[in-house]
Amino acid sequence: MAVKKQNPATDKLPFDIEEVLRRVRHEVRSFADAAMFELAAKGHGSLFEQLIACILSIRTLDEVSLPASLRLLSRAHTPEDLARLTPEEIDALIRPVTFHEGKAHQVHAIAVRTRDEFNGQLPADADVLQSFKGVGPKCAHLALGIACGHEVISVDIHVHRVTNRWGYVKASTPERTLAALEAVLPRPYWVELNRLLVPFGKHVCTGSRPKCSTCPVLAYCRQEGVTSHR
Repeated sequence: MAVKKQNPATDKLPFDIEEVLRRVRHEVRSFADAAMFELAAKGHGSLFEQLIACILSIRTLDEVSLPASLRLLSRAHTPEDLARLTPEEIDALIRPVTFHEGKAHQVHAIAVRTRDEFNGQLPADADVLQSFKGVGPKCAHLALGIACGHEVISVDIHVHRVTNRWGYVKASTPERTLAALEAVLPRPYWVELNRLLVPFGKHVCTGSRPKCSTCPVLAYCRQEGVTSHR
């Protein structure tokens, strides 16, 4: 008698986002928190600080961007204080991050505009935040979610990769993943999703050769696009 060959994409439990996130939450409890959440826990939770930290984190590992953010914000954590620094002084403080010179000029420009146009207080408005050079939906949403408690989804490379690999959404870019998640993800998980999937994507559901054999959500994951795993 022929043995039926299993298809890893279909021989799965019906996808249950609440159960999946419960398992992910348990899995990542021993990993370091995502950088911006950890920064907030260290006392730098204002919208301005969170936005600046997110810019520093772009294309940069948390292990690099978090210390750089702490150095910069320990020196100047308000728009007024940061605007007094020159871009060169900012650059010296954030030098380990990727594209540090360009980011130094972006950070300084945001500080100056916040001081002059918004009287030192950033509006809690995603459109306003995205009007700053270098700020896209990911940074605007993440800063608003952490600093202001807004129910918004922040999609970085980890959120994009993991949710599509699960088969929970099907989208070709982070921007399209954001729109897809907004349509299906229950609102109570909108902010937490980034907090959970950044460490999960770094340590378990990695970009290459994910740890499928020990993954706590393997029974639900469609393993879309996975050709090799551990």
